[in-house]
This record gives sequence, C-alpha cells and structure tokens, in this order.
Amino acid sequence: VEVHPDNIAVIFGEEELTYGELNQRANQVAHYLRSLGVKEETLVAISLERSFELIVGILGILKAGGAYVPLDPEYPEERLRFMLDDTKVPVLITSSVCEERFPYYQGMMILMDDAGTQSTLSQYSELNPTHNTRGENLAYVIYTSGSTGAPKGVMIEHRNLIHYVVWAANTYSTD
Repeated sequence: VEVHPDNIAVIFGEEELTYGELNQRANQVAHYLRSLGVKEETLVAISLERSFELIVGILGILKAGGAYVPLDPEYPEERLRFMLDDTKVPVLITSSVCEERFPYYQGMMILMDDAGTQSTLSQYSELNPTHNTRGENLAYVIYTSGSTGAPKGVMIEHRNLIHYVVWAANTYSTD
C-alpha cells in the first residue's frame, strides 16, 4: 500500500481498486466498527456475495482488531442461524440483497450497499487505525461441516495464518 498505492489490488468484473483505494475504504470500515465497540477478539460476521465490499469488509474487520466469521449467503437458513447463535456476533456486515436471509438477527446489521451506510462510512478517517492485535488474537472463525453433521467453529489466530502464508510463499515460490 505504501510503496505502490496506485497499483491494482482487486479486479471485479470490469472494475478495479488500487491498493490505496482499498486501504482507505477498509480503514473507514475499521474506524466505524471501532465506534461500534469492535476491538481485539470481537467476532464480526460477514455475509456478502463476491464483491469489492466483501474484501473491504474483511480487511476492515481485521484492521479494527476483530475476527471475521464468514457466512456464505447461499447456506441454508438453519446453518446460518446456528452459526450466528453459536458465535453471538454483535455486528453482521451484509447487503440489501442478503439482508432477507437474516430476519431473526438481533445485533447491529451494516448494509454495505446502502446509501446511508456509505454516507456514514465517508465520515470516518481513511488513515490506518492504530492496532493492538497480537499473534494470539483471533483472525477468523470458520465453520466446518462437523463429523456429527452439526457445524463446528474452528478458531484461527493471526500467528497461524501468518505461518501458513509464509509456508505457502516458500513452498509455491516461482524463484
């Protein structure tokens, strides 16, 4: 981001986001989430179709210090309900298209494609938030099918994710 802010970071269809633009948008989400009380170890669910908002949302959650819980909007309602009940997430990031999948959700719902949400986000800083995240803090919680048929949450810490990325980079390096 700092070295090549104008390079393309994400391509979706015919649209592109630079590293600088992606970072600024994720920072605004992070600052907004912090204003809602999200900090280290706070679980935040995200249920969006593939889009820029999905990447911005995940990065925003991580920059706020939170841990994301991905909820595929195509999952059956009972699985989504179980995952939300199990994690008790205080915030769900979704869209107006996916909102109808969560009529029972009682927490704060952020609709990323809503004009009001975009207006609110635009009021927050584009600068990197300060962070206190450490290696042992959660990065995300992902649900497996579970051997009993019931979904089972697996908690992944930042250090586990970093170890995997370093391993993958070394293993699959083209040098």
